[in-house]
Amino acid sequence: MKTRAITAFFFTIVMLGSVFLGTYTFTAFYLILSLLSLFEFYKLIKTSGIRPHRNIGLAAGALIFLMAAGLHYLKYDVKYLLLCVPLIFSVFITELYKKNKIPFANISYTFVGFAYITFPFCFFHALGFISNWSEYNFHFPLAFLLMLWANDTGAYLFGVKYGKRKLFERHSPKKSWEGFFGGMFTSALVAYGLSFIFKETTPTVWVGMAILIASFGTLGDLVESMLKRSLDTKDSGGLLPGHGGLLDRFDGLLLAAPVVYAYLYLILY
Repeated sequence: MKTRAITAFFFTIVMLGSVFLGTYTFTAFYLILSLLSLFEFYKLIKTSGIRPHRNIGLAAGALIFLMAAGLHYLKYDVKYLLLCVPLIFSVFITELYKKNKIPFANISYTFVGFAYITFPFCFFHALGFISNWSEYNFHFPLAFLLMLWANDTGAYLFGVKYGKRKLFERHSPKKSWEGFFGGMFTSALVAYGLSFIFKETTPTVWVGMAILIASFGTLGDLVESMLKRSLDTKDSGGLLPGHGGLLDRFDGLLLAAPVVYAYLYLILY
């Protein structure tokens, strides 16, 4: 418990620092975080006997993230993102030279890494520029993290106190409907409080963001649990003592970030 608390403290400090310390720190931190998470995913998948193309995947993941970030720094046309395509699809050619009985499983999981890890981190990074395409604003990414943490905390506290009805016992036996709605309520309270500090949009929009984070954050947790159960493993990694791996900490972000970005984009523009 002590190790877990110490890790949580430093983890929170680092996460807040990544948001507050400016544009370049924000971009560099989430580039590194996305690559470490992608590496962890590929390493986890290898335990099943599948061999995703890790090196190509990491190179393509870095290029995708940097080019997505470059949309805000260099303001080039979105069509230039197509430059990533040859590198991404080089996995097909590489697999031709490997002697493997399940070549398309290797190829498929390489692509799953982009969809499951890289793209969500790109969307989360883009939240820092959603209020102004070329200027960084920490309000939305900070609000996202605070709402996500509030949801996790509320779900745990309400689940321990009132949890009776199982949410999805097959994948996560400890989660309950009471915890789910308790987490959503806590996240919505934080969102409403933030609406008095951050004036980019209305309280209703902030609360709507909280509801999406609670809903898709919980689904992200369940999806990651499903992945670990299918591989018969307890933690996605050991980088965070007492907490497991990066995927264990960012599972909620992975499904929630793209949905929240789409929601805010449609409302703000």
